[in-house]
Amino acid sequence: MTETVTIPKAEYDTLLSRIADLEDMTLIAARRHEPSLPLDAVKRLMAGHSAVTLWREERGMTQRALAAAAGISPAMLNEVEKAKRAPSLPTAKAIAEALNVGLDDLF
Repeated sequence: MTETVTIPKAEYDTLLSRIADLEDMTLIAARRHEPSLPLDAVKRLMAGHSAVTLWREERGMTQRALAAAAGISPAMLNEVEKAKRAPSLPTAKAIAEALNVGLDDLF
């Protein structure tokens, strides 16, 4: 036989809300060490700014420093940041590694 419990609807809704909050907190805790951008940078990203530029700025790097770390020319990085040139896959990987983010965070 199945046991049942009867509680008021308001209490049931509160329990569901608390479960949802706990699920959110668990997800946040699991992703705590993943790279993230501040809200201002996310707004700029949504407005069409380059993710490469935003991550570079977040890391406190100049274009010259990022280019050197990725093994590409500053001119090429500039073109990538301004969406004038799409990087090859090896170049994109090198940029992502130099910024310590995944490819999906950049492109």
